Amino acid sequence: LLFICASLGLDEIEATRTAYGWQHAPFEVPNSILDAWRIIGRRGGEARNAWQNRFATLSASRQADFNRIMSGGTHKRLIPVVRALKRTLSNEQPKVATRKASEMALEAINPVVAETIGGSADLTGSNNTKTPDLGIFDSTNRKGRYIHYGVREHGMAAAMVGMALHGGVKPYGGTFLCFTDYARGAIRLSALMGLPVTYVMTHDSIGLGEDGPTHQPIEHLAMLRATPNCRVIRPADAVETAEAWEVALSSRRTPTVLALSRQSLPTVRTQHKSRNLTAMGAYTLARPGSGRRQAVLIATGSEVSVALEARSLLEADGIGTSVVSMPCAELFAEQHEAYRRRVLPAGAVRVAVEAGVRQGWDRWLLDERGRAGRDGFVGMEGFGASAPAGDLYRHFGITAENVAAKVRSLL
Repeated sequence: LLFICASLGLDEIEATRTAYGWQHAPFEVPNSILDAWRIIGRRGGEARNAWQNRFATLSASRQADFNRIMSGGTHKRLIPVVRALKRTLSNEQPKVATRKASEMALEAINPVVAETIGGSADLTGSNNTKTPDLGIFDSTNRKGRYIHYGVREHGMAAAMVGMALHGGVKPYGGTFLCFTDYARGAIRLSALMGLPVTYVMTHDSIGLGEDGPTHQPIEHLAMLRATPNCRVIRPADAVETAEAWEVALSSRRTPTVLALSRQSLPTVRTQHKSRNLTAMGAYTLARPGSGRRQAVLIATGSEVSVALEARSLLEADGIGTSVVSMPCAELFAEQHEAYRRRVLPAGAVRVAVEAGVRQGWDRWLLDERGRAGRDGFVGMEGFGASAPAGDLYRHFGITAENVAAKVRSLL
């Protein structure tokens, strides 16, 4: 079948009227149809009045909470809950996968923010998306706040889009990052329509290991970042993951993709800061130890710890190096130019480190006062392979030694 989306001409309109036996003038509504619609309108008006009367019996605080939820407002306890969790994480410094850190954040958030509705496309145990307090939503429990979508990535994403369009809930759902290919159409529509859906996408790189190249996302971060009005947050540790959830659940007009690791990552944010640094998009995590800044390493997610190790190697050689964690390029692009200049100063060599393709990185390596010939990228140039995560990082050269060597070659 061939579908041509174009307005009908006069001949086509007349042929359609003839085919349907429609004898009425343009814009004329027959009384029989008008009467039927008025009956429906009266029934709807009665239902609305009954609902408003029930709503009026609620306390002022419950009415205000309902109005906040329906308008997409942020729960007043979200920020304090996340801030308290961040303090604990910075003190305890757990080495956990960011998918596990996401679960830890949800365990703190879900009991407080009652409008969250979670789910997964048959990967609950791998995505770490279910917390004990939610309950399963099914035919016997309409109060449940967790949905088992089955192997239906697109169906899950489309259902969450529908929930967000209705309002009153904050839907999130999980699958592997590679499987955004199946959910792509619905993710794009959530961005197009400005809907605050949260996509919990785990197993975000070759770090997932032995499942191999069919499951290892390579181009997916670039594809999602290329989508207008879509925030892709790839946190480096448990602290950034908690901040990422605060960003996602505070959004009103933008969907969020959380790209989370399978492998455990060290805590890189060891000093507690009340400010949500992930909300800035990028920030200086480590400054030059001594002397002038000769190199800036920009990294996301699991590669931030690689960049920090490379910095140590370079500093040992007297090369002043800073490390910038860039969990969300879209949020960084929204910041004032003066802030971006502080984070990415002119003059220094810039090397980005990410276990994905280079596409999309040139803005931060070159356009923001960077210089051609003094930029580099350490990442993936092709598909992955099946092996333990550590072996794969060494095989593809995403190591501290290679990052340091790249910097030295550019100086």
